[in-house]
Amino acid sequence: MDHTKANLGLSGKEGPNWTGVQQKNAYARLVQQHHSGRFKLYLNYIAQKLQMEETSHGDTVCDRDSKVEGLQEGFGRNGLNSNTLSSYGRSSSSRCEKGFALGNPSMQSETEVHSSGRHGNRDGDFDPKAKATFQSRSNVFGTKLQSPKGNCDFDFKKESQAEKQMPRGAAREIYPDGGDRRGFSRIRNKSECASSPPSVERKRQLSESYSDSMYNTHNMVSPLHPGSARGGNRSSGSTPNDKKYNKTRKRNIFEAYISKEDASAGLKRGELIQGALRINPKKFHEAFLPSPDGLRDIFIDGVVSRNRALNGDIVVVKLLPREQWKVVKPEVSDGDKTSTQIDIRQPITTPRRVHDGSNSPDIIIEAQFEYGLEEDLRTKLSCNADSEKTNKLENIKINKEPSNSVHQSPLMDDGLQKTAKVVYILERKHSRAATGFLKPLNDKSGELAKKFALFSPVDHRLPRIYVPLADCPADFLIRPQDFSTTLFICRITDWRADSNFAEGKLMKSLGQAGEIEPETEGILTEYGVDFSEFSNIVLQCLPQNLPWTIPQEELAKRKDLRKECIFTIDPATARDLDDALSCKLLPDGNFEVGVHIADVSYFVGEGNALDLLASERATSVYLVQKVIPMLPRLLCEELCSLNPMADRLTFSVIWKITPQGKILEEWFGRSVICSCVKLSYDHAQSLIESPNKRPDVGELPPISSDHTVEEIQKSVLNLHLIAQNLRRQRFEEGALRLDQLKLSFTLDKDSGMPQGCYIYNYRDSNKLVEEFMLLANMAAAHKIYSRFPELALLRRHPPPQTKLLNDLIEFCDQMGIKLDFTNSGTLHKSLNDQFGADEYATARKEVLTNMCSRPMQMAVYFCTGVLRDETLFHHYALNVPLYTHFTSPIRRYADIIVHRLLAAALGCGPSLRLPQEAIQKQADHCNDRKTASKRVQELSAELFFSVFVKECGPLESEAMVMGVLNEAFDVLVLRFGVQKRIYCNALPLLGSHFQQVGKKPELTLVWSPEREGDEPVQQVISIFTLLEVVLKSDNVPLKYTAVLKRPGAAN
Repeated sequence: MDHTKANLGLSGKEGPNWTGVQQKNAYARLVQQHHSGRFKLYLNYIAQKLQMEETSHGDTVCDRDSKVEGLQEGFGRNGLNSNTLSSYGRSSSSRCEKGFALGNPSMQSETEVHSSGRHGNRDGDFDPKAKATFQSRSNVFGTKLQSPKGNCDFDFKKESQAEKQMPRGAAREIYPDGGDRRGFSRIRNKSECASSPPSVERKRQLSESYSDSMYNTHNMVSPLHPGSARGGNRSSGSTPNDKKYNKTRKRNIFEAYISKEDASAGLKRGELIQGALRINPKKFHEAFLPSPDGLRDIFIDGVVSRNRALNGDIVVVKLLPREQWKVVKPEVSDGDKTSTQIDIRQPITTPRRVHDGSNSPDIIIEAQFEYGLEEDLRTKLSCNADSEKTNKLENIKINKEPSNSVHQSPLMDDGLQKTAKVVYILERKHSRAATGFLKPLNDKSGELAKKFALFSPVDHRLPRIYVPLADCPADFLIRPQDFSTTLFICRITDWRADSNFAEGKLMKSLGQAGEIEPETEGILTEYGVDFSEFSNIVLQCLPQNLPWTIPQEELAKRKDLRKECIFTIDPATARDLDDALSCKLLPDGNFEVGVHIADVSYFVGEGNALDLLASERATSVYLVQKVIPMLPRLLCEELCSLNPMADRLTFSVIWKITPQGKILEEWFGRSVICSCVKLSYDHAQSLIESPNKRPDVGELPPISSDHTVEEIQKSVLNLHLIAQNLRRQRFEEGALRLDQLKLSFTLDKDSGMPQGCYIYNYRDSNKLVEEFMLLANMAAAHKIYSRFPELALLRRHPPPQTKLLNDLIEFCDQMGIKLDFTNSGTLHKSLNDQFGADEYATARKEVLTNMCSRPMQMAVYFCTGVLRDETLFHHYALNVPLYTHFTSPIRRYADIIVHRLLAAALGCGPSLRLPQEAIQKQADHCNDRKTASKRVQELSAELFFSVFVKECGPLESEAMVMGVLNEAFDVLVLRFGVQKRIYCNALPLLGSHFQQVGKKPELTLVWSPEREGDEPVQQVISIFTLLEVVLKSDNVPLKYTAVLKRPGAAN
């Protein structure tokens, strides 16, 4: 049998285009020398891997070398001569970038720290190119391979450095794990210019498809047909519209979707499951779906199983047979108290047993990706130090027990994670838009290259896309290098079942990557934020006769509060002022406190063009440098904004309340106010901090002549007193608050570039406003629910996910951290009482708060008529039975619906025309847009901070360790509140050693001496260790690195 042709899947036409002649000949020689069936099957697999890499056109030679050199040890362990592949290594090693020589240990310490900038996850990411290249010479598979016939096993017991950093849920690869939305974009596209950057992602897709064929038997693609699943040469000579290709098309890579009717019927019968798909931003081949039982998420392993669904899509999945569920093995420890966790994908009727001297299970936590923040908790909750990464496999004791062992009985379900495949996309939530880079196809003589270019998204969760050359710049093919750093926007138009690549249309060129405005536009487009100008049809819904005044007939219907001392407290730069406060001392010693909210629903008529657009946008989006408003600026900043010394229409709730915060009376109604002053949080804070000092005239903004400075100061102080009591009561009654550091910027007025940044300080003035907004929201929730129990739009916050919470409890117990997770109140109290009052107590609390935030679910809007069980209305964090959003109608559409319900409940407005199904649909949409908005805000802050590091760095700061891995650790940079990962192989170390002290993970770094004759310096890294780091900008746009300073180094 001609293995050089049949098994490599090369036709006569493809052969001349294949560049690996020496590799092929080396393979042929091996086949001639070894004829056992077992060895042939093994070589067939290698040939498959090599062919798939070669046909990807952009694969870097360095990566092939490290893979094959890693295979040589595998040959040796199987009684083969590893030198038979030496010609392969020698033939291509000289082409590796940066002079990297395989097998040179000294080269492994010369990489830089890998971390992410604006494009990365907050955990910090590593440089995929370096991570993929600098590997040990051990086996690249790190798992047990079974032949399709089940009669040939290859057992590899060593794993590379990269493998030890990877989860066990899929076949191992030496390729990088991928990135967040922009996690590795600059690295990938830097190489795109020189050596086909999409090759890295392509190789990951190819090897992933083999993983699918090995482990997902429902999607089995035979390794003997490399062109059928991820291994095809689609990019080298075919096109989505190429008739020649269509005639010889291989079988589908993805399963065809079932019909909508079948999906609906399957859901009703309980045979299928529906949910929102979450794709791991750091490991794009991993996806998850919430489980209906609320426990461990359903795992969707691989791109093939995901079946062309994108992040956020509402999908219908079918559970795989129980024998294909993911086996989660407990951690084990050897005599050194190091440990390893294994997720073994194998038939669960005969599981391997991993033994150790301890009975404590390791923490196994599903990835959570709220707000796209999406993170794998195993890298944070480092109980036993993320023990899947702590030891080489040769240190694990695997006991192959006899067939009659009790351990070979089926595992209990708590040791399994359900797996599934996508069979239908119910709703395409993802925008299908992507930012990325263009490159011509490598096979420039092929028909495909004459019609299409290749678009590589910076988000690795998206497929690469064929775009017509007609959409590309006119001189793109002549001078492609001129566009190598140009950011483009592409929209996916189709993704066929027989193609690894999607098809799309190039929408526009954004500009140079790394510049603020192009990057910002890309972020907005990717997350579906509508930032277009408002159309004339929409603007015609606004009052046309300006300046507008309140009609007399409207004034007659409202409570007139224009003479009251009412004022706003907002950020200094705010222009959309939608809430105001008032406080008047009553003769009996109690207070009349009012919360007055802009009456946006008066201007936004239900069902008109303005209302439809607002319902679609659903929220304003706050970027660092600007706001994308939900409503036209005439409303946001003028007609609805509660500007000082201007009559404005409002919805008011007024309480008679004791100084201790006990509510005696309540009044709701439509009103008209005239704010007497616009205070900033700084102004209010100065009044609170200096209660006995009369403010000078110049210290406060202009004040209405009807009121005095003393009157305003007294009102602020009385509100502060009541707010303190309200806040204390809330937390005594079981409320929880998990504050996390927020980064703010100062911008140059002319250029808009960041001049400085600082951690936003949440002070008493912020708490004052928060308490009364919460009180008003709770009051509105009770009012609309009592009147419209089937139509009320409320906001609920489910309790923490059980599995994740249990894992966190175990982690804290093993770390000796005494937190009480009984309920939200006990958690809040124990979290605040845990660390004392020293100067780093706040930092330790921030680290733990970050961990406690991960099991928490998102609060969501819902319609009460759809959710029948009232206990599910509960808001976990606030610990209240009913809650809604009422206080921000200028920037949240949900509040406008609440205002309409409130007006109807009070008899001062028409009944809401929406049925409960429509209200629930709008609630779902508001949830989606709120999630997207928050993620956009985070990416905007990451973008500006990356630019700030580049313009003003290097930046020094103290940092506290948040998580410890076996060869890396995560830190919280205290000065800026950012999280980064630092890798041992990027530091000038003689070595490092991971161990557990008790059950606490520790990583000991042995620093190389600075001078000859000096002793090496040891440094112990554990949770809460305080370090000194330096943030430095990388050569790649918008990427920066955290560098650990040597112990004792001078500042």
